[in-house]
Amino acid sequence: MISATFAPEADHITELRRQLSRFVAEKMPREKRREWDVNHTWPRDLFREIADMGLIGLTIPEDYGGLGQDLMAATAVLEELQQGGPFVTGPFIHAAFYGGMNISENGSAAQKAAMLPKIAAGEMLLCYGLSEPDVGGDLASVGTTAVRREGRIVINGAKRWCTGADWSDYIYCLARSGEKEERHRNLSFLLIPTDAPGVSMRPIEHSNLRYTASMDVHFDDVELDDSAIVGGPEKWNQGWGMLAGRALDVEKIEITAVAFGTARAAVEEAWQYAQEREQFGRPIAQHQAIAHKLITARTKLQAARHMLYHGAWLADQGRPCAIETSMAKLFVADTGVEIALICQQVMGAYALSDAYDMDRHVRDLLGMPIVGGSSDMQKNNLAKMMRL
Repeated sequence: MISATFAPEADHITELRRQLSRFVAEKMPREKRREWDVNHTWPRDLFREIADMGLIGLTIPEDYGGLGQDLMAATAVLEELQQGGPFVTGPFIHAAFYGGMNISENGSAAQKAAMLPKIAAGEMLLCYGLSEPDVGGDLASVGTTAVRREGRIVINGAKRWCTGADWSDYIYCLARSGEKEERHRNLSFLLIPTDAPGVSMRPIEHSNLRYTASMDVHFDDVELDDSAIVGGPEKWNQGWGMLAGRALDVEKIEITAVAFGTARAAVEEAWQYAQEREQFGRPIAQHQAIAHKLITARTKLQAARHMLYHGAWLADQGRPCAIETSMAKLFVADTGVEIALICQQVMGAYALSDAYDMDRHVRDLLGMPIVGGSSDMQKNNLAKMMRL
């Protein structure tokens, strides 16, 4: 058995893997995965079970109903859940990372007390409101405005790729809270209830990570009070620091874990297929051309594993890791595409059919160099951090 990480794994994480492997095998069979993928939906009952196991609490301090932040364990949970596709992984991220991690790191005392226990219990979900129709990687250029008027905050604008907005409780929204020319200095994060007057949305069809639809969200004179400012009123115009801080490092780990988990699922499926499928009198895995493809995929996967868990370990230890997490996102996302195409070739025409999961693995992995900070953006950021 190949080592799971670069160092011996903690016993509690190994036990988590065992439990989740059985959970996926018993409760997320292929026919269900296919049904969820076609319908762009996720199983509420299985998410409830994950919440009841306490796993959302792996990003939340014990004082607020969590298990204490354990990013190595949370990363392992993502990897294992992703063996059943994004259908439980996705909502787990909306709770544990978009909610638990961001509010734990950036929320005010009142927001932590009000929200974190509900998030840990699986009773509250958040989604991101970052990208806009004309804004992707350059988030300092967001055009959604938040203006203070007579003790109220009035929000106007639009967000794109606001995945899960139709079933989340709050949008964790980045807004322009001052003059546009100031860019980084005049940004604030707001918690916008998805049922607030003036909030409307429209679904966007997409081909990858189809646990739900993504959404276009519009804000038309949405009014909130100062309690909606993430971190409290003193954090008005301080949004860029929240975006570029530790929570962003963990966000890169989270999406990298999804990419890695998907690549692992692809390798496992191709590996098993190659040992069962016979041509010319023997399993195709015994043909050199196929064996070389499988070994190449497995080697790339192991390299990706090290990149992911090294970044997670650094973040878990509270060490600087912006460079390592950006490198991990870049490498694992791009390498995941290579792995997907190798595994697709191993399985041939069956990789294009609904008899296997490979078509979904390929779709999901092709999107990974785009979502969660594109590969080109990671290269730009790394060049700046490394002073090129």
